[in-house]
Amino acid sequence: MPASITPQQAGGRFDVLIVGAGAAGAVVAARVSEDPNRRVALLEAGPDYPLAASLPADLVDGHDNSYVAHDWGLDYLPVSARIAGADRFPRGRVSGGSSAVNTTIALRGTPADYDHWAALGNPAWAWENVLPAFRRLERDLDFGAAPFHGDAGPISIRRFGPAELVPTQAAFLDACVEIGHPACADVNAPDAVGVGVMAVNKLGRLRISTAIGYLSAARYRPNLEIIAGATVRRVTFDARRRVTGVELLAEGGPARRIEADIVVLCAGAVHTPGVLVRSGIGAADELDRLGVPAVRVASGVGAGLQDHPALAVVCRARYPELCAADLPLVQTITRYTAEGSTSPLDVNIELITRARWGGNRSGRDASGAAFLVAPSLEQVEHRGRIRQRSVDPLAPVHIEPDFGVNERDVSRHVAAWQDALALTRTAALAPFIEEVLFPDAKRVSSRDDLLHLARRVSASGYHPSCTAHMGPTSDPDAVVDQYGRCYGVEGLVIADASIMPSVPRANTNLTSIMIGEMVGEWLRQDADRYRP
Repeated sequence: MPASITPQQAGGRFDVLIVGAGAAGAVVAARVSEDPNRRVALLEAGPDYPLAASLPADLVDGHDNSYVAHDWGLDYLPVSARIAGADRFPRGRVSGGSSAVNTTIALRGTPADYDHWAALGNPAWAWENVLPAFRRLERDLDFGAAPFHGDAGPISIRRFGPAELVPTQAAFLDACVEIGHPACADVNAPDAVGVGVMAVNKLGRLRISTAIGYLSAARYRPNLEIIAGATVRRVTFDARRRVTGVELLAEGGPARRIEADIVVLCAGAVHTPGVLVRSGIGAADELDRLGVPAVRVASGVGAGLQDHPALAVVCRARYPELCAADLPLVQTITRYTAEGSTSPLDVNIELITRARWGGNRSGRDASGAAFLVAPSLEQVEHRGRIRQRSVDPLAPVHIEPDFGVNERDVSRHVAAWQDALALTRTAALAPFIEEVLFPDAKRVSSRDDLLHLARRVSASGYHPSCTAHMGPTSDPDAVVDQYGRCYGVEGLVIADASIMPSVPRANTNLTSIMIGEMVGEWLRQDADRYRP
């Protein structure tokens, strides 16, 4: 029998134990611990930095992602092993999770995204119900007085002013207007469409992660304990399939346990399925293959993966200094409906200030600085999967989004790719381009060529979701109900991007924070809903 973790290490039994201090987990911990009578533990596999002054430079600098120092070191198969090799799949391994290492894009998605979740049997997630959570999380420095925004939340959000724009970013705004996209002052307005300056959760260069926004004050509460360097092997249950706590990975000694009445998994869409499978909750064939005794057979665990496939037009810069590493990576976006599509706002295009070109995808070494005009498919139909390679919590997982399979997805994405190419020929943007490096016009001369190429090179926008999705009991693949309660067991809750029924039409950071707000408030205000 594994030994329990000592009181000095964890403080005894907890009312609520949260696994993962990321975009959602830090929020759940902060909200639940507002009740001084609830003993709360927050576990993080990576390091925790209690003082802002001690933050490493890569976590401070919101002008670019942190790629290595606080990363899980994952890779994924973008399309097919027969077509392309594995590529890196960055995920934050630090308090704040991916919100502490990302590009700081702060987009909400559309009201239709959440009304779609409601229509699938999750009425608590209708737009009118999630809007208060979006307002509660944000301190919008530009539109805080608007009825659909917040002005006092823990996550500061702003938009770059004209004087802050990199010249290529400013030219992108003009180029989009030149080809007919309307100007949009607030890309997070419920009816937002067209081109505008990106909403970002950073102040100057400082990335406002959930570790900064939510944990900075909450960590001083006597009823909240944050335990860093704690990798969870599995959730433990009694004979009645009632949660008893978690078992931690222990190096060079016996496994350790922390006891809790309620366990909330917030490990993210990539890692939550692994915790579930190691705990005996997963598809029958996967549990059998790994030799894990079944607690509950759940076919939806790891299935249903959705992500935003990305393509790019790579432009050799006429002015290399405009691609400098100290400039903001993303500042502008246009959101619109692909030509011929029946899915509103299903694509966007961003200008990315500098490109990683000449890497494992291109096979060529392009000299000189480059930037990207990058279309992303935001409303997707196809679903991939996440499979576990072993029961080792530190083993990499198989991440298989299978981009390029669904023909409707590919067709709409290529339409946006053609629009991105058209932007490079506008009077506003063309003067900044020395040459379009990719796609190579000498080798790609028709839409059919682009379709063929897109099936081979579509890559991840790094927005995994839907790998333990919520739904009613009539949905045989639903892993949790609309309140995040895991079916078939008692006391286990999931609150992260894995429970999304479909990926929203936006970067998933803000939606993940919103999920933390929703479930955190339910746990705090209506604890009986989650008790056995």
